[in-house]
Amino acid sequence: MSQVQRKLTTILAADAAGYSGSMEADEVRTVSDLRAARAVFTQFIERHHGRIANTAGDGLIAEFPSVVEAVQCAIEVQRELGANAEGGLRFRIGVHLGDVMVDGADLLGEGVNLAARLQTMADPGGILISQQVYDQVQKKLSVGFQYLGEKTPKNFAESVAVYSVGGNESGGGKARAARAAARPSESKAQFFARAGRLGAILAVLFVIDFMTGAGWWVQWPALGFALWLAFKSGPLFERS
Repeated sequence: MSQVQRKLTTILAADAAGYSGSMEADEVRTVSDLRAARAVFTQFIERHHGRIANTAGDGLIAEFPSVVEAVQCAIEVQRELGANAEGGLRFRIGVHLGDVMVDGADLLGEGVNLAARLQTMADPGGILISQQVYDQVQKKLSVGFQYLGEKTPKNFAESVAVYSVGGNESGGGKARAARAAARPSESKAQFFARAGRLGAILAVLFVIDFMTGAGWWVQWPALGFALWLAFKSGPLFERS
């Protein structure tokens, strides 16, 4: 019996979307499409120095020593399958960099499970990657990335950051824009509450200034407050 070992590797999980329905509609064609798709996967996985670790039904698990090679493989596979689909099978792919257990030729563990969960969340023909993968590839691949937010995969206790691969922007521009858009903006109520507190402080300073005859020094912070109020209120009301 082989000894189970651990290692850090890049896992690619893929399966065919709507496979059961395709089998019900036309078994012979579906099996033929699956064989053709597996040949494409095998070709590109080997080209990018990966290996197929597990296959089951319409799915597969592959591993790569390089994160960049794994994502590039996923991109090229989807391009090839999309170009030759003609109404055939469409695949979903998930890629994750994580710790796995190696049992003979099989890969097991949470790292594999997360890659598989990312795959199930992907659209047909799409690729989803984890934060760990994105951190490694965002500056090394010219393809765009879109930040989809924090997702909680099935049977996982914690949420994970998820990115989709593809788009017109390169270098993670879409991801940065999406994160910026996701940040909560200041509401009118919060703005006026903050402005009210600052106004109250200035009023107290005016009273102290008047009572002590200190030469109206408070006019300068008051002028700054007025400028800040004018600057902040414009964008606030434009958003409403």
